[in-house]
Amino acid sequence: MVHVRKAYCETAEGEQVHYRHAAGDRGPVVFFHQTASSSQMYLKTFERIGGSWDCYAFDTPGFGGSFDPAADTKPPMSQYVDWMYQAVRSAGIDRCHLVGHHTGACIATEMAARYPDLAKSVTLAGPVPLTAEERIEFSRHFGTPFTPTVSGSYLLDNWDYLRALGAHEDVMLFHREMADMLRAWWGRVQSYNAVWGQDFTRFYRELACPILIMAAPQDVLRPYLDRAREIRPDARVLDIAGANFEPDLDPDRFAHGIAAFFSAVEKSS
Repeated sequence: MVHVRKAYCETAEGEQVHYRHAAGDRGPVVFFHQTASSSQMYLKTFERIGGSWDCYAFDTPGFGGSFDPAADTKPPMSQYVDWMYQAVRSAGIDRCHLVGHHTGACIATEMAARYPDLAKSVTLAGPVPLTAEERIEFSRHFGTPFTPTVSGSYLLDNWDYLRALGAHEDVMLFHREMADMLRAWWGRVQSYNAVWGQDFTRFYRELACPILIMAAPQDVLRPYLDRAREIRPDARVLDIAGANFEPDLDPDRFAHGIAAFFSAVEKSS
């Protein structure tokens, strides 16, 4: 049985970042979650490769157990990357495999590009090599506020949003993601603002480490997987299912696929 421990580390300003850790003999591996999930989205991954790999999953500021950025601010992606890099280093990690899903992929990519000495490899579930015009179009659908109301109508709005993304395929996943969405009702708005403001493609082109990319057929970012492969033909591609929740809905293929990639990277280094 894999034991998952919870802990906090700090940013340079002393803000607390929450993370989950499953100790292992190899690694470490650092995971960043999608919006509006939390580090919980990697628990099935921890169950499968924790113990073998030293796994850390961090809650982005505004999500899970981490601190909330000031409500009247719009932190750019560079700020989220700095916060998370400081948290990773505060946790005692000097070099690792980076794994990111959707928003987490944006964080992992820019972090590896800006801090190349940190990254042994980068794994991206749902890379986002969008044009400026495409980012504007996505911002109209992802990032609009689900503001609390006395009527409770925003609860159904959140529920329907998650259903459209495929969370209903597992009722307990649906329940968990709903709770994470409600906790991050404003952090979600802030992080999506950062995603659509980031030039992901620039940092993706600059990556100097091995790359693994994936997106399930029903993932909203699947149409851009081929583009990501064209930009970086050296990137390996993992065949995966699971809509927008690959680590939960296709856990074996996700966990064992990334573990095989890590092993190949370490063998060749």
